[in-house]
Amino acid sequence: MIKHLLLITCLMATINSFGQAAKPAAKKPAAASSGKRPAKLISTWGNFLSDSLPKNELTKLLDSALVVRDEKGVKYPVISFAFTYETREVYLNDTTGQPGIYKDYIGNNFQDARMDSVWRKGMKEKLDKGNILYFDEILIKYSEDKIYKAPSLQFIVR
Repeated sequence: MIKHLLLITCLMATINSFGQAAKPAAKKPAAASSGKRPAKLISTWGNFLSDSLPKNELTKLLDSALVVRDEKGVKYPVISFAFTYETREVYLNDTTGQPGIYKDYIGNNFQDARMDSVWRKGMKEKLDKGNILYFDEILIKYSEDKIYKAPSLQFIVR
């Protein structure tokens, strides 16, 4: 009797394994099967990637727009970005007597590929050695119905 139960169990396990192998493969999601995935995006300001640039070069760049391309060189329109300007000042700590660095941040969100004229004018006056310009949350129109976030940029004033 035990031999018959063991034989039936093995037979059922074999039939079950053949049944699972014969099932059709699961379908891939529609987005994956279309092959349409976001390309690797590269952000630039003018023609520069994140970098440390002299003050006079950054002053010229302030009138430039952000540009986002994929690895094939296709440009995508920039919808908006967040801009932050970090200023650094050295001060003497009254308690410890040691020098320290005070950081202050100003910024704004822009709904275009470049800063508006008021900000560009103000930044030309404020640029100073050691300060940092951040371009974050860069959004591009990838297609009619898709918006993607592009890589951030950072520029240090030399």
